[in-house]
Amino acid sequence: MINVLVCDDDTAILDSIEIYLKNEGYNVLCATNGIEALEIAEANEIHCVIMDIMMPKMDGMTATMKLRERKNIPIILLSAKSEDTDKIAGLGFGADDYVTKPFNPLELVARVKSQIRRYTNLGSLEKKEDVLVSGGLVLDTKAKSVTVDGELIKVTSTEYKILEYLMQNMGCVLSTNQIYEAVWHEEAFATEKTVTVHIRRIREKIEINPKEPKYIKVVWGIGYKIDKDS
Repeated sequence: MINVLVCDDDTAILDSIEIYLKNEGYNVLCATNGIEALEIAEANEIHCVIMDIMMPKMDGMTATMKLRERKNIPIILLSAKSEDTDKIAGLGFGADDYVTKPFNPLELVARVKSQIRRYTNLGSLEKKEDVLVSGGLVLDTKAKSVTVDGELIKVTSTEYKILEYLMQNMGCVLSTNQIYEAVWHEEAFATEKTVTVHIRRIREKIEINPKEPKYIKVVWGIGYKIDKDS
């Protein structure tokens, strides 16, 4: 069964979306704020998320960012704002699609179907990629190995986990807090130096010139990223 998580603090909208999705055969899980949504996503296998932006306790942008740290599921944002800057911001936080209120419920259902179909076709429901590639950098998740231009690189367990997290989210800028929480599995607090030190050590191992990195790029004031084609 396909589980769709719908999060909106407007119960009328929440009920309406639930009715339309259930009519299409989806199992619907509902939340009224970002914190509830994260708890539901952690306790259940979710295949698509519909997330309102403006909510109490935790807004949809923050919830999307935290969801994206651990899951690759499709996320559709809902907002009364229609400016391009809001759409760009939402997509930058990791959303896959953006729908402006008021919306046609049938259009929203069509977008849900499209996202789930794409997600399924990519095989994300079955398994994660065994081999992650960025240019000459290759990470084998089964063998737990890292190679650069065919040469095996010796990395520590923590260094491997950081690389794996960055490569599982290629193209996305990840903050030091995001990296820390994903790798160390604890809440980040004054962790920037810890992550920075590990990134520097990884660069020394995989980069020809660590001062001009080809793979792990820094986005000043935001975090780090690895692009698909480095």
